[in-house]
Amino acid sequence: MKSCAFCIVIFFFFIPSPAQSLEQAEGIPASLAADFIHAVIEAGRTTYSKKVVEHLTRQDAIAASENWEQENTLLLPAQFLSMSSKISNSRRVGMKYRLMSLWPINKHNSPRSQNEKLGLEEVVKNPNKPFTWIVPREGRWYFEAIYPDIAVSKTCPNCHNNHPNSPKTDFEKGSVMGGIIIDLPLGRRTEKNVDSKLLVAPEVVADYVHSVLDSDRTVYARHIVNRLEERGILHSKEKWENEKALMLPAQFLLNSAEVIKTKKLGLDFRLISLYPINPLNRPANEFEQNGLESVEVHPIRPYTQITKVGRKKYFQAIYPDIAVTRGCVNCHNGHPASPKKNFELDDVMGGILVSFRIK
Repeated sequence: MKSCAFCIVIFFFFIPSPAQSLEQAEGIPASLAADFIHAVIEAGRTTYSKKVVEHLTRQDAIAASENWEQENTLLLPAQFLSMSSKISNSRRVGMKYRLMSLWPINKHNSPRSQNEKLGLEEVVKNPNKPFTWIVPREGRWYFEAIYPDIAVSKTCPNCHNNHPNSPKTDFEKGSVMGGIIIDLPLGRRTEKNVDSKLLVAPEVVADYVHSVLDSDRTVYARHIVNRLEERGILHSKEKWENEKALMLPAQFLLNSAEVIKTKKLGLDFRLISLYPINPLNRPANEFEQNGLESVEVHPIRPYTQITKVGRKKYFQAIYPDIAVTRGCVNCHNGHPASPKKNFELDDVMGGILVSFRIK
């Protein structure tokens, strides 16, 4: 089976109720769900900006540019985020997100409502917290949150400051350049007492988190690693830090996971495998063992459980980790520490474990 088929089946067959009332058992408040999603978006953007763009610029290997495809360069960080959001949004998981700004180079990234304009103005003035509101639309309540889009590398302000279509040309590293809006479906409009504390089902939150993770890795694997390797421009390597090389797609996710841990939100994800190169990535318990065996045979849906540690409850979901590039296959098949050496493109090589605390 091909990985594109996996994605289509995952998001159309596994469709639990997106939100549940406060009287029901477990879930995540909408505001915290949005924080989880933003943390994953920000982690992917930070990893790409610092570990790919800045790294390869320092190595004098390749630059990032607006016309990346024609010029055989890297995508700009904003283009990376925008492309990832389009992939995730196209999967119709319910949640959507996009990049926007008060000073967009591309007019399509302008605010689309007065609330969005107000929200952008507020996060520019106070970037320490998101601007949130609830809005009725198409017979349903939606929770919307705008988070500041901060220039995490010099590439972002340099591009805007030097672009002929930029309305603002004095950005610096650390400036709020715009915002990331996250849109979450809540209850029907007939439901009363809808607010940011309405609980979103944990399996749905896990799907949202995985959708962003998988979209980021898809963009990185297809439009960075595959494209540059096929054109003989750059190659991905396990030991990439001091070379003119790209990190492997799995390493991209691992770096994003480390960034998320620093947020201390209670959200965690990691890569696990029945055939790990690193022994630390072996299944740690019976749930992980059973989950890996399940997604290897049935990669169309995640393997989930709710566990209790003391008085705290945690939701865990294991999604298939699929070989999306030839680099993944070659690395595992050729690595002396790999216990399996016959992987093929689009094989399930392991799992992505997403976990977080629930009420």
